[in-house]
Amino acid sequence: MVRHKTQARRGGRGSLVGQGRSRGGPTFEEAGQRQPRVKRTRRMRPGERALREIRKFQGSTDLLLRRLPFARLVREIQQGMSRTAYRWQGTAILALQEAAEAHLVGLFEDANHCAIHGKRVTIMPKDMQLARRIRGWNRE
Repeated sequence: MVRHKTQARRGGRGSLVGQGRSRGGPTFEEAGQRQPRVKRTRRMRPGERALREIRKFQGSTDLLLRRLPFARLVREIQQGMSRTAYRWQGTAILALQEAAEAHLVGLFEDANHCAIHGKRVTIMPKDMQLARRIRGWNRE
């Protein structure tokens, strides 16, 4: 067998031509596998998250306000109305919170109906005022 020298040829970028990967083993294409994809974060359309949140809260019967801040608010209002210190049972505060949340949800529903009547989807202060006026409350 005749041995002879071959000259190294240069490629376009200054590397040797014919020199592929330096590591052994098949490439992704040779092994029949795809290259791993970079996982993109899912983008939600505008308003989709709000609608999902509305459906979640409409389907649940949980309290919407946290118990401890509501209890603190009740005690603060009670102390402002009378100087004597009262003690509150947990069930009394819970009943007050249930009633307050039901009242607020109803008020927001009425305000939403007022906004829809005005061909809008956003509740504005004038919708809340109209809902209160329809319910028969005077502004004090």
